Amino acid sequence: MIIDPDTEELLRAAVRNNAAWCAAVSGGGSFAADAWTSARRTPPYYPDGVTLTREASADALLAGMDTDSPGCSVKDSFAALDLAPAGFEVLFGAEWIHRPAGAPAPGPSALTWTRAADAGELAAWEAAWGGGESSGLFRPGLLTEEIAFFAGRSADGRIAAGAAANGTDGVVGLSNVFTADGTPDGEAWAGALGAVADLWPGLPVVGYEAGDDLDTAVRHGFTPLGPLRVWLHTA
Repeated sequence: MIIDPDTEELLRAAVRNNAAWCAAVSGGGSFAADAWTSARRTPPYYPDGVTLTREASADALLAGMDTDSPGCSVKDSFAALDLAPAGFEVLFGAEWIHRPAGAPAPGPSALTWTRAADAGELAAWEAAWGGGESSGLFRPGLLTEEIAFFAGRSADGRIAAGAAANGTDGVVGLSNVFTADGTPDGEAWAGALGAVADLWPGLPVVGYEAGDDLDTAVRHGFTPLGPLRVWLHTA
C-alpha cells in the first residue's frame, strides 16, 4: 500500500486528537507509543482503547484493557487489526476527515453560537445533545482551555444545534455535531465551524464521520483521510 506522507501526517494528528478527547471524557487512561488504553470501563459511547499507529499490536492493546466486563470496545484507527479471534465483532466503520486551515468560511448560521461557560450551560448542552436528558457524561472538569462545547441557539434561546471541539498539537477535533427539533444539519456544521474558527483561528479541523454525516461534512469542506473501525467485545 502506497501511503502519501502528507495525508499520513494529518491522519495521525486526527487519531491522536481523538485519543486525547477519549482520554479526557474517560477521565484518564494511559498513553503508550502505539495506543491509548483504559484499564477500567469507559463511559458509554467511548472506547477502552484507541490505536495510534498502524503497527499497534492487538495483544499489547488488549492487555491494557478490561476485556472481561461487558461493553469493552476498541477504536481501530487504521482499520488494521483483526480482533475477531479475541471475541470482538466490528460495530461500525467510519472515515477520518480533515478540513484545511484557511478553507472558505461556511455560510452564515441563523443561530447564535456561544461556548458553554459553566456546569449549568454544559448540562443544558448535554440535554439538547441527548434529546432532553443530561446523564452527566460530560463532566464540568471538561470545561478547559483545550475543550469547547458550542451551542447554537434559536431566537427564543432554545439550543437547536451544537458540537464539541478539542485542540491538540496544531489541529482541532470536531465531534458530537447535533441538531434538535428539526433544525437542518447544515446549520450545525456551519455554525460549529464558524465557532471553531473564531476560537482556534488558522488551524485545520479533523474528526471522523460515517453515512449521511460524512456526506454533510464533505459538503462543508472536509476530505476523507482513511478508514477506521470500532470493535465491540461480544464473547
